[in-house]
Amino acid sequence: MDIRVLRYFLIIAEMHTMSKAANSLHISQSNLSKQISNLETDLGVKLFNRDYHEMTLTEEGRYLQFRAKEIVRLVDKTQATLQSNNSLINGELDIGAGESNGMKRILQIVSAIQKDHPDVKIHLHSGDADEIENKLVSGTLDFGVIMGERRLTQYNSLRLPDIDRWGIILPIEDPLVEKQTITPEDLNDRPVILSEQAYQQQRFEDWWRNESDNINIIGTYNLLFNAAIMVQNHSCLALAFENLISVEQNSQLTFRPLEPEQIEPTTLIWQKNNSLLSVATLFLNKLKASL
Repeated sequence: MDIRVLRYFLIIAEMHTMSKAANSLHISQSNLSKQISNLETDLGVKLFNRDYHEMTLTEEGRYLQFRAKEIVRLVDKTQATLQSNNSLINGELDIGAGESNGMKRILQIVSAIQKDHPDVKIHLHSGDADEIENKLVSGTLDFGVIMGERRLTQYNSLRLPDIDRWGIILPIEDPLVEKQTITPEDLNDRPVILSEQAYQQQRFEDWWRNESDNINIIGTYNLLFNAAIMVQNHSCLALAFENLISVEQNSQLTFRPLEPEQIEPTTLIWQKNNSLLSVATLFLNKLKASL
């Protein structure tokens, strides 16, 4: 696959019409159409559903769009790195992580690097642990930040002192606000939403044990911000990490930790046998120094 044609494909997928994409790319519509047709022939699949008004991706097209973004990103990063002056701290730093209080330390260091070295470009990628590991393996991330216990022997890793504490996010007028901690019995027959990763890993099976049949899990979330809106609308309670939403005096929500306490470690991971570039090395050294 030609990287140039992949870029064309991504533009068409974004604009939904061949004419708009051709104008954006400053090439003829017939030339662009031929390039995409050749790509479909080479791959042996149909990438677009075409009608008079717009072009939409097929299932195969959506898969290629996902992979093409990673390929183009990796090519651009590699080219920029090779063309940079290695005697200077510059280039790009890609860090992937989920929502975590442990990111405060990471982002303080990233901010300091960017302030001292304005030519450095920072890219933050959100996702769960599986997504982070996949992007790390593909080379589109320099570092990943993983919350919780996972088998990480295939990576270099650095355990951070920062932890995340699980608890319940609830409306300030909820009766459970009177309690200092939340037990499994407190959640009997209450609608609860929790992170998709925690749900898939059955993270709380040992915590609620005999009460599991009485826990009403109504769904999962990837981004706590959206789940917090459901809590605010009195649709459910949310199982989540502490300090990820505002519970200041004017907030409509508050947080209560679980009992027994449930905490998660925070670990930085990066690829083994992979030479770190200047900005990545600087980041790692500053992070170690902060410990």
